[in-house]
Amino acid sequence: MLKGISKYFSEIYHAVRSLLTGMKITGYYFFHPKEIVTQQYPENRDTLKMFDQFRGEVVLIHDENNEHKCTGCSACELACPNGTIEIISDKVLDPETGKQKKVIDKFVYHLQMCTFCNLCIPACPTDAIKMAQTYEHAVFDRSELTKVLNRPGSKIMAGIKE
Repeated sequence: MLKGISKYFSEIYHAVRSLLTGMKITGYYFFHPKEIVTQQYPENRDTLKMFDQFRGEVVLIHDENNEHKCTGCSACELACPNGTIEIISDKVLDPETGKQKKVIDKFVYHLQMCTFCNLCIPACPTDAIKMAQTYEHAVFDRSELTKVLNRPGSKIMAGIKE
């Protein structure tokens, strides 16, 4: 009986100690209001900066000449666990070598299916894609969440090999 009462008060002591440990952090921010913790979104939309680790959506990087590094190897498509990326490629005759060469026709990204797992980014052998910092994806029509990432008239950068 005495052991049960001792255990009861011991559990109360540990519960109160745990509560005070958590309240210590809350109390610190209560008495130091100069450190802003809560963001006032959407009022601060112009000044809001996302963290570097934030994963918004996949983008295909283009340079100023509308060139990209994607070879159409489909490594990112295979790494994606739920089929978010769809690469539609075509074979064209390379005038330099006279051999068939794979080029991408469309790089389709289905944002509505993406879990933002980032598995596609390290799978790309040419670092052609990255995660952007965009975070506003609310739309009225779900078809707007399907995006073609390669720009019209874009081509692969010189020196990028499959």
